[in-house]
Amino acid sequence: MSKLTHFNNNGEPHMVDVGAKNITHRRAVTEGEITMLPETLALIMAGTHKKGDVLGIARIAGIMAAKQTSNLIPLCHPLALTHVDLQLKVSEAENKVSCLCTVETDAKTGVEMEALTATQIALLTIYDMCKAVDRGMIMGNVRLLEKEGGKSGHWFSE
Repeated sequence: MSKLTHFNNNGEPHMVDVGAKNITHRRAVTEGEITMLPETLALIMAGTHKKGDVLGIARIAGIMAAKQTSNLIPLCHPLALTHVDLQLKVSEAENKVSCLCTVETDAKTGVEMEALTATQIALLTIYDMCKAVDRGMIMGNVRLLEKEGGKSGHWFSE
């Protein structure tokens, strides 16, 4: 196993120096889900939630979050993202909304944190918009599915 890179030789936290790395196309794909009461999902699907288009607002919140990741996570590098795609899929059978997020850039470091942040914030936005009718929603299974680019190359979850 590799060592933790966000600590220097003295054990102090630091921002990783990526100056010598090559610029490559970077892509990360993440997923997560939020489970809720059937009645809550019905409100979302019907578009009758008094706060408006829950999924549309959650999608925009996730995209905005991806762009702000370095402001939220102390040792993340600020990145100029070239693409963020955030898909929200409703499953009536499982009373849940699934989130699939893809983030891309051409940079010296990857976009895994941006994709994970976008996924989490999209799910949190759904929770925030629906908590008045369902405080028992459960967010979970947030994970990296795939990453491409850089020295470590292509990785995908099994």
